[in-house]
Amino acid sequence: MPILILRLATAWASVAAFQFLADPLLGQLDMPLVAVAVFAWLLAVIMWTAFGVVHEAEVLAHRLGEPYGTLILTLAIVIIEVALISAVMLGAKGAPTLGRDTMFAVLMIVLNGVVGLGLLLGGMKHFAQRYNLKGASSYLAIIIPLAVIPLILPNFTTSVSDGSLTRFQAISFSIFTLLLYGAFLVLQTGRHAEFYREPSSDAPPAQEEDAEIEEAAAGGPIAMPLLLLLLNILPIVLLAKSLAKVLDFGIARLGAPTALGGILIAMIVFTPECITALRAITANQLQRAINLCLGAAASTLGLTVPAILLIGLLTGQNVVLGLSATNMILLAMTLVLSTLTFTGTRTTMLEGAVHLGVFFVFLVLVFSP
Repeated sequence: MPILILRLATAWASVAAFQFLADPLLGQLDMPLVAVAVFAWLLAVIMWTAFGVVHEAEVLAHRLGEPYGTLILTLAIVIIEVALISAVMLGAKGAPTLGRDTMFAVLMIVLNGVVGLGLLLGGMKHFAQRYNLKGASSYLAIIIPLAVIPLILPNFTTSVSDGSLTRFQAISFSIFTLLLYGAFLVLQTGRHAEFYREPSSDAPPAQEEDAEIEEAAAGGPIAMPLLLLLLNILPIVLLAKSLAKVLDFGIARLGAPTALGGILIAMIVFTPECITALRAITANQLQRAINLCLGAAASTLGLTVPAILLIGLLTGQNVVLGLSATNMILLAMTLVLSTLTFTGTRTTMLEGAVHLGVFFVFLVLVFSP
């Protein structure tokens, strides 16, 4: 409880500081020490508060059970992601490729980096790990069209030649994406909820590091953890604009690749969830990790695409979604590998090593395209 109070107090104090002292704090970014200090401050507060979001979501997960718990966590994280992207897009300079770069970075980090490292660590500790095949297959069935339609298809339409969409295409694809993702959520939380639970024969014993969460989740209504979840999310959303200004300034000043902004946002937002997924895998809770990783990919595509297209339509900004030829190959390889990885009922270290290899190639191509 003291840590909870301290975290919320720090987060909301930071919000107040950047609300009333924005000009002194952000008006001196041309001074390197000030820029580094402000970035470190915002990064530390947002990351710490994001871990608070994960903690409260895990409390809800223990009370509600799967798949509701991980669904709440992934939706909360994606809300933070959309807030950060929106803050940059609504900035003075705009960022036509930021949404695309962030979504692609999320897919590479989650489907290759986290899945690869997780399967490698899980294989070293537990050898072959079991999961619910139907749940993993349903995730991939929704991820593939949600990834291919916005990130690859725009490069092959004839209406526009720069990887963006016409107004009619943007509205139609947004509606399609929301309807498809909404249908998936209805099935995930309804008649097919059992697809996203651990195989009963592999139910793992309680872990010592989860004792605090289990104690907090023992009995009681969900109102308090839900309120605490919102109190942790709101400061991140409110600080997003300030962080976006610092990121935009830093990338421009350093002459770094424009895609680095999307990668940093993806890393900042999804680090707590990725750590949670790795903890689940090492605890032999592979299905929960799959729910987190594949659920993060699905919710990112299902909610971020309509959000950035709506911002583009309302503000008149050009939103470029089509990936480069190199990244299209990486995305296609990732989708094929993910399908092969999750077509059996067990995973091994080999699949983890292959996914990590693709993630390494992605990082190299960011700085040396």
